[in-house]
Amino acid sequence: MHVDPTTTAPGTLPVDETATKGVDAPDLQVFVFALFFIFGGITSLNDVIIPKLKDLFTLSYAQALLVQSAFFAAYFIFSIPAAAIVRKAGYMRAASIGLLTMTAGCLLFVPASQSGTFAVFLLALFVLAAGITTVQVVSNPLISLLGNPRTAHSRLTFAQAFNSFGTTIFPYVGSILILGSLATVDVSTLTGAALDAYRTAETQVVVRTYLGLAVVLVIVAAVVWTRRNRLGNVVDDSGSVLKAFGLLERPRFGLGAMCIFLYVGAEVAIGSLIVNYLMQAEVMGLGAESAGKHVPFYWGGAMVGRFIGAYLLRIVSPGKVLAAVATGSITLILISANTTGAVSGWALLAIGLMNSIMFPTIFSLASEGLGRRAAEGSGIIAMAIVGGAIIPPLTGLIADHSTLQFAMLLPALCYAIILAYGIYARRPAPELAAS
Repeated sequence: MHVDPTTTAPGTLPVDETATKGVDAPDLQVFVFALFFIFGGITSLNDVIIPKLKDLFTLSYAQALLVQSAFFAAYFIFSIPAAAIVRKAGYMRAASIGLLTMTAGCLLFVPASQSGTFAVFLLALFVLAAGITTVQVVSNPLISLLGNPRTAHSRLTFAQAFNSFGTTIFPYVGSILILGSLATVDVSTLTGAALDAYRTAETQVVVRTYLGLAVVLVIVAAVVWTRRNRLGNVVDDSGSVLKAFGLLERPRFGLGAMCIFLYVGAEVAIGSLIVNYLMQAEVMGLGAESAGKHVPFYWGGAMVGRFIGAYLLRIVSPGKVLAAVATGSITLILISANTTGAVSGWALLAIGLMNSIMFPTIFSLASEGLGRRAAEGSGIIAMAIVGGAIIPPLTGLIADHSTLQFAMLLPALCYAIILAYGIYARRPAPELAAS
C-alpha cells in the first residue's frame, strides 16, 4: 500500500518536521521494543494463572475468566486518563509512571496470597493492567513516531513481534513455576483451615513470580526516566482529551476501534482456554503443566507471523493481509471444533499465527490520517481493548452450558467481522482536517 511521504503516518504525533520525517532515535526504539516485550509477557501470564486459580478456588469457566475481565477492564477505565498523562507529561515520563503502576500491581499479589481470596487477586490484576494500559498508550503511537512515516505499518508490526516474544517466553516459564503442582492435590477433598492453608501455600508460587517481575519493572522504569527529556514536546497538549470521542464519527476509525475490541476478545478467549482445551481427553489429554507448556506455541506463532508480516506489509495492502489472516483464523477454529486428537489441538494453537498482524494492522489502519490527534486516537483504541474483559467470560459461559469446542464459535464470529473490516479499509485513508 502506497503512503504519500508528505502526509502524516499512522499513529504519529507530529510537531513541525516530525509530521513528515519522524524522529530519528534508534536507542529509543530499543526501549520501546523492550516495553512491548514486557507488557506482552506479563499479559500472557494470565493464561497460566487462570487454570491455577480455577483449580484452587473451584471455579467454573465463566468465573475463572473473570481474571481477564478484571485485567482488561482497566483498559476501558484508564485509557483516556493515560492519554491525558501522555499529553501533559510526555511519552517517556508517562512510560515511567506506567511501569511503576505495574510494579504496584505485582506487589499486591502479596496481600492477595495472604488473604486467600479470589477477589483480591482480581484487584491486583486490575492495578497491574492499569499500568500496562499507560505503557501501551505510550508505545503504540511512539513506535510510529520513531522512524520514517512511510514504514509505520511495518515498524509497528515489528514492535508487536517483540510483544509476542514476551508472550512466548513468559507462559512457558510460568507453567513450570505456577502449574507444576496443580495435579498433585484434589482441592475438592479439602475444607476449612486445611483448604485455606493450601490456597495460601499454593499462591506463594504466584507471589514469587510477580515479586521477581516487580524488581525488573523498577529497574526499567529508572532507565526510562533517565531518557525523560529526549523527545521534547511532540504531543499536542491543547484542548480536552474527551474530544477524542469525536473521532468515532470517522467510520474508518470507529470501525477499527470496534475490531480491536473483537480481536483482543477473541485472542484472549482462545489463549485463556488453551490449557483446559488441551487437557480434554478427546483433544490431547495432557496434564496441566504439559498443556501450559503448549501455550507458547500459540503466542510463538504470533511472534513468527509478526516478523514475516513486518516485511509483507511493505509490499501488500494491509487491509488485504488483514482479511486473509482473519479467514485463516475462522478456518482453523472450524477445523479444531470438528476434529479430535492432535489435529484439534494444533489447529487451535495455529490460530496464533493468524493473529500475528491483526492488532498492529487494525491499529494503524484505524489511525491513518489522524495527524496530531493520534494520541487521542490511541487512547480510544486502548479503551477498545476492553474486549478482553467481555468476550472471554462470554466464551466461558457458552462452554459451561455446552462444550469448549462449541464456545469457539464466538471468537470465529469476531474474526468474521474483522475480515469485513480488512476489505473495507484496503485503500489509504484521507488526512483528517485540522480542527
